[in-house]
Amino acid sequence: MAVDLNVNSRVTIFGGSGFLGRHIVRAIAKTGARMLVAVRRPHLANYLQPLGGVGQINFVQANVRYPETLVRAAAGSDAVVNLTGILAPSGNQTFEAIHAEGAENAAKAAVEAGVSTLVHISAIGADPESPAAYGRTKAAGEAAILKHFPKAVILRPSIVFGPEDDFFNRFAAMARISPVLPLIGGGKTRLQPVFVGDVAKAVVAGLEGRARGGHIYELGGPEILTMEDVMRRVLAYTDRNRMLVNLPFWLANLKAQVLQFLPNPPLTPDQVRMLRDDNVVSEAAEEAGRTLEGLGITEVPIQAVVPDYLERFRPRGEFSPRPPAHV
Repeated sequence: MAVDLNVNSRVTIFGGSGFLGRHIVRAIAKTGARMLVAVRRPHLANYLQPLGGVGQINFVQANVRYPETLVRAAAGSDAVVNLTGILAPSGNQTFEAIHAEGAENAAKAAVEAGVSTLVHISAIGADPESPAAYGRTKAAGEAAILKHFPKAVILRPSIVFGPEDDFFNRFAAMARISPVLPLIGGGKTRLQPVFVGDVAKAVVAGLEGRARGGHIYELGGPEILTMEDVMRRVLAYTDRNRMLVNLPFWLANLKAQVLQFLPNPPLTPDQVRMLRDDNVVSEAAEEAGRTLEGLGITEVPIQAVVPDYLERFRPRGEFSPRPPAHV
C-alpha cells in the first residue's frame, strides 16, 4: 500500500546514518514527511538534522539484533525503510545477524507496528547459491522480508557511488600513494555503478506506491564497466599515471586472508569471491521493468558527478587540468 508522504506522515528508517542513509533521509525530507532514524548510536547521526526542517528528523536507539527496539521505533509510523547492512563482519555484527536475522526482525517489527509499506535495501548479487556469505545472507534477508511482509518492495542496487562513497574514493586514495593498482582477476568483473541519489529516489518511489509491492527491483546506472575500466576512470579523474597489475584470484585471496583482520579491512576473502561474478542488472529485471527506468528515474552517469568529488585527489587539486568530458 502506498504512503502519502507529507507533513502528516512518518517514516521509520532502520540504519539511516550511513552513506546511503543520508541521501535517503534528504530525499524523504523533500516530501515533507517526518522521520524517525533508528540507529545503534543516535548521537553520531545528528549531522542528518540539517537535511530537513525543524523537528522533521528525530532519532532513536535501535539495533536489528534486538527485535524489541525495532518494534518501539516502528510504532506510530506509516512506513519502514530497512537500510541495515555491512560489508565485512565484526564481532557480533555478522552477515547472518545483520542481513538475514536483522532483516527478519525488521519485517516482524513492521508487521507488529501495523505500517502500510516496507522498503528493504538488498544488493545485486543476493543469491542463496552465492559462493560468498554476503550474497547468501542478503538472499536470506530478502526471503525473510517477503515471508513476513509479502507486499514489501525490495531494491537491489549495484555498486553505489556518490561524494562520500567507499568505492571511487577508495581507489583514488590508493592511486595517490601507490605506484600500482591491482586488477583482481584481471579486472574483468563487470559492474553497473548507480548514483546514490537515484537509489534514494527509488526508495521514495517504493514508499509512494510507484514500485510494485512483493517485487525485487535491480538498480544500475547507465554504464556497465569492468573493474579495469573503473581503475582507468579513477586515474583519469585524479590526473595520475599508475601501473595496473593483474592480481589472480588465488593471490588476491591469500592477501585477503591477512587483510581481513585489519580494523577496516580493504579486502576480505568474501569480497574476492563476490568479484568472481558480474554485478549488473539482470535481463529478467530489465524485461519486467523492475529497474530505475521502470520507476521513471533517469540514471545519473558517473561522469556527471565523480570527477568533481575526486578533485581533491589530483596533484594540484582544483588547479589540476580537468579530465576530458568523454572519460
